[in-house]
Amino acid sequence: MKKKIYLFIVTLVFSGFFISCGEKWLDVKPEDSLDQYILANEEGIDALLIGAYSMLDGVTEASYIGWGAASSNWVYGDIRGLIANKGTDAGDSWEGQQILYYGELATNSMLNDKWRSVYEAVSRCNCAIRVTNQALEDGTITREQADLFLKQAKALRGWYHFEAWRMWKMIPYVDENTDQDEITNTEDIRGKIIADLQEGAALPDNMGAIGRFNGTVSKVLLAKAMMQMNHDYSGALPILVDVKANGTKPDGSPIGLAPTYGEIFDIVNRNGIESVYTVQYSVNDGSAGWNGGYGEVLNFPYKSGGSPAGCCGFFQPTQEYVNSFRTSAGLPLLDGTYNNDPVKSDQGLKPSDPFTEDSGPLDPRLDWSAGRRGIPYWDWGIHTGSDWLRDQSYAGPYSPKKQVYKKSQEGIYTETGSWTSGYTANGYRMIRYADVLLLLAECQIETGDLNGALININLVRARAANPDGYVKESDGVTPAANYSISEYSSFPDADYARKALRMERKLELGMEGHRWFDLNRWGNTVEELNRILDYEKTTPWGPNMYFWATVGPEDVTYPIPQRQIDLSNGRLKQNR
Repeated sequence: MKKKIYLFIVTLVFSGFFISCGEKWLDVKPEDSLDQYILANEEGIDALLIGAYSMLDGVTEASYIGWGAASSNWVYGDIRGLIANKGTDAGDSWEGQQILYYGELATNSMLNDKWRSVYEAVSRCNCAIRVTNQALEDGTITREQADLFLKQAKALRGWYHFEAWRMWKMIPYVDENTDQDEITNTEDIRGKIIADLQEGAALPDNMGAIGRFNGTVSKVLLAKAMMQMNHDYSGALPILVDVKANGTKPDGSPIGLAPTYGEIFDIVNRNGIESVYTVQYSVNDGSAGWNGGYGEVLNFPYKSGGSPAGCCGFFQPTQEYVNSFRTSAGLPLLDGTYNNDPVKSDQGLKPSDPFTEDSGPLDPRLDWSAGRRGIPYWDWGIHTGSDWLRDQSYAGPYSPKKQVYKKSQEGIYTETGSWTSGYTANGYRMIRYADVLLLLAECQIETGDLNGALININLVRARAANPDGYVKESDGVTPAANYSISEYSSFPDADYARKALRMERKLELGMEGHRWFDLNRWGNTVEELNRILDYEKTTPWGPNMYFWATVGPEDVTYPIPQRQIDLSNGRLKQNR
């Protein structure tokens, strides 16, 4: 099992142990598994917790769960939310294409991978809870130690259940006392998820290690769950106010906005001030890349020689998302008219063909979010267009950028000796401080404090407007495009404020796995995604990419994996 979350070194010699703690319909018990209570002591329980934390990236060597289970939710959040498309080429077919078309079936293996991942994680949390309770009864740990272990395990369990709820809603809640023969998904489990996350909210803010959940992290996750599941904005508001005023990173260091936008995504800043919580990745640690962002290993520009990873061309930003960065007087076009003036691209051109990039005003965050021709791409040089793409005619002219490493970092923060250097140490920023500010602003809008929301949204925009953070030409001085961004002067009413907030989350957090979940929370998934689909189908590549896609009311959840229904002998019911 992997052990990679920067807590402290614990040697795990029980290679089949975590699976042995799971319920039989979730996991298969290996014949040589050990009695869980052998670990009923401080070091053993901490090893179990490390196993539970290690599932935050959705990957385990035991089952090779990966792309479909990635905690970054690049498929379920941003491909589904039309921030990005599948990318690559038409012949590179995979189960994700069903999700791209809004036509996924319950037999889709990626959905089953996600389910298996979250419930293996739940199983590990429950194993830690059972062993902690046994150790407390045996007297091998103190009450104080037990409370610290239990609160972490329950906070993790709450997060994993919430992750499943966001996907399927009709899910079983599995705790340390659940009878495997009575598991169903007909109960409303939202209260149990909230209760688990509330346990974590009582954790200290300084856990002494960057990889643990602390009180701040648990409070943010609690607020997110309250907002997403119950639209409880008044309840989430004081929690987020407290996080803004008093929150810290898990090691006790301060949180806040990074001075510039682009630096957030540099590997060296993966645990910087902006990252309230980062899912930790590591490379060159003997795991052959399994600890190095396996779930995102496909999402690099595709160019033979001279580009990051050399594979695989997935996760290309959509034209509609790129157009969203168009500004007027420094502000976004909240009425959607940005699609009337699309950002110029080199679609259909060879790298040798002349091309002049768009000269219109753009939010500077665009060129940290999408690679496009004529613009410097980290330290890899100028993005030269179609030769950075697997098939421009199929998936359009843009490359992903936020998770991509610098050329100067190859071999240092990337796995060496593997088939790809796409295994990286660039952990997933699960919670960013800007996300906290925007969640707080959302609560303020929904509770009538428009001025408070204005302040917090403008904090995010002011950071984006820092010219030190603009993508620059090779001279390091000249902005690479016509960047224009300003703060809002006022919010005249709640409707305007909502539009501003929702656009700000798109611009600030795009390509980070949030969009589809945001739309579901706001209740406009069907309307908004059909609007974007209508536009994307007008692009040169759109008819091939989305030819029969349409979004219906059923598309606010994913179907429960048929494999899990079968394993439960029908106790689990389909949710559509």
